[in-house]
Amino acid sequence: MLRIYRRHLGTCRFKTERYRRCQCPIYVEGTLGPDSIRKSLNQTSWEAASETVAAWTAAGEIGRVKIEVPPISDAVRKFIDDAEARHLGWQTVKKYRLLLEKRLLPWCESKGFSVLKQVNVDALRLFRGTWKDGALTASKNVERLRSFFRFCFQAGWITSNPALNVKLPKVHARPTLPYSAEEMKAILAACDRYRGNKPRVKAFVLTMRYSGLRIGDTVTLRRDRLRDGKLLLYTAKTGTPVYIPLPPVLIEALAAIDTGSDWYFWTGNGKPVTAVTHWQRAMQSVFKLAKVEDAHSHRFRDTFAVALLEKGVSIETLAMLLGHSDIRVTLKHYRPWVMSLQAHLENEVQKAWATDLASGTKPQRLAAVV
Repeated sequence: MLRIYRRHLGTCRFKTERYRRCQCPIYVEGTLGPDSIRKSLNQTSWEAASETVAAWTAAGEIGRVKIEVPPISDAVRKFIDDAEARHLGWQTVKKYRLLLEKRLLPWCESKGFSVLKQVNVDALRLFRGTWKDGALTASKNVERLRSFFRFCFQAGWITSNPALNVKLPKVHARPTLPYSAEEMKAILAACDRYRGNKPRVKAFVLTMRYSGLRIGDTVTLRRDRLRDGKLLLYTAKTGTPVYIPLPPVLIEALAAIDTGSDWYFWTGNGKPVTAVTHWQRAMQSVFKLAKVEDAHSHRFRDTFAVALLEKGVSIETLAMLLGHSDIRVTLKHYRPWVMSLQAHLENEVQKAWATDLASGTKPQRLAAVV
């Protein structure tokens, strides 16, 4: 049992240990569990000292304050609020909301789970078993679960992260498939047959092809990011802006749809996710008209990346243009094309050697091709 008492200073006229109204220091002594204590609380307020000792008693440990663990629904809300406060992209927040608010919370409710400690490793494995996602999407969702439970662990609401022991699904990565020149011609021709705003749709396609932007970033593209024929992709962590020059055909297409709005492909009204959904439907109509198989918007980004690699752009430069903070992400997606480029360069070097040998010239020492 812990007891608080006041040790009066020599200048204090009061002597009783339980006196509450002077400003002399307050001490605590006693035992709690296996621990004992006798020291100053560095407080002079009797009420504050009482609250501190009461918190230790509730936690069952000296020096530890019991943390109020919120129900699962409140934990999810706090996590989403934190994600928004960190200014994560709206696409990222949307995916967290979809997984946690639309899927995890209803599932927990169906199982009668209301507190975080009930959602253990076995429970999460059962939850994963209800997904009908593909392997890649499921893998991403496990990573999101890990982020959520890491947040809960760091807040002191749980003693460990149960999602860490939920294995990722095995993903068989599909090779990146850029659009061929013939497919791009078919898509652009389909824009001219589109029943809606043809110039706007064509400008949208060209923007995705020559900027490498994702569809969400293209939809919310602001006019002020285009300067002197260059597009501001983003500002690096160092504060350095990263620009990319745009071809005249794209600059002309954007100028043709410039209505003076702050955005090229969005009114600014409503949520960006709604606008993205509209453009996804529009692109599906274009792809159907073009009769291009397995067409989707992200392949424009792949076409942008592979075209640069084929022109000899380094993987480091490509990672910068794509906004990848880790070059390993770029290599993961475009390794086959990097290897193909390397094989082509080696073949050209070997051709040079063959020419020298045929002419009787001794080949000079060549620098290693990286």
